Amino acid sequence: MLIITFHSSSGQLTSVEKPPSTMKFILAVLALAAVAYAQEQRPIAILRQAHPEYTPEGHYSHSFETENGIYVQEQGSASVPGETGNVIATQGSYQYTAPDGQVIQVQYTADQNGFQAQGDHLPKAHPIPEAIARALEYIRTHPQPVEQQRRF
Repeated sequence: MLIITFHSSSGQLTSVEKPPSTMKFILAVLALAAVAYAQEQRPIAILRQAHPEYTPEGHYSHSFETENGIYVQEQGSASVPGETGNVIATQGSYQYTAPDGQVIQVQYTADQNGFQAQGDHLPKAHPIPEAIARALEYIRTHPQPVEQQRRF
């Protein structure tokens, strides 16, 4: 910020550069943020850990738990009975505490049908309105003949 003053007795203009107070505030905040960021954080201890175990048949399992409430466990296999090809099937769960203090628990399965998670915190689908359900049922029970279907 540039301040210009006029001295009526001498008839001279003088100027003084003065940093604005907002700039000083921003510099102070940045300095405090740098100090806070530089503080060392203590590593989180692992309370229990089962190292990954693999069997010759392709099965595996592992788990761990930390002092801050994180828990993970998973088991799976490299092939699914009855499936052809190389299908990996996994199931497990994990748990942690959200920033708001809520304990988040998730159970999941991942296989040829994709990843499917379940947990109380996950959004639930709304029920299908009755009119739409009736229309879908009508379409299912009254299929359109192939020759009447539109071709593009």
